[in-house]
Amino acid sequence: MGSSRPGGSPDDRFDDELIGLDPDDPETRAFAAHLDRMHREHPTFTVEGSLAGVEHFADSANRAGGLRRQTAVLIVLLILLGVGVSVWFYLGQILSVFFV
Repeated sequence: MGSSRPGGSPDDRFDDELIGLDPDDPETRAFAAHLDRMHREHPTFTVEGSLAGVEHFADSANRAGGLRRQTAVLIVLLILLGVGVSVWFYLGQILSVFFV
C-alpha cells in the first residue's frame, strides 16, 4: 500500500497526500496532477530538457491569471524583443560586410 509503487498512475503515487479526499473530485485530480508536475524531473542539460522547460513555462502561464499571467507575457515579450534586436544588429553586421 505504499504510495510510490513503480508503474503506478500519478494518483496512486500520491495516496498519502490525498488521504481523505474524493478521488473522483475534479479538484483532487487537479491537485494530483499538480503534485505530479512538481515531482517530475527532466534533464535540463539537453535540448529536449530545455524545450520541456519552455513547455512547462507556457503551460503554467496559460493556467495563471491576473498579475502572474501579465508577468509571464511581459517576460516572453522581453525575450522576443532581445532576440529581435540581436537579429537586427547581426543582419546589419552581415550586410555591412558584404556590401560596404
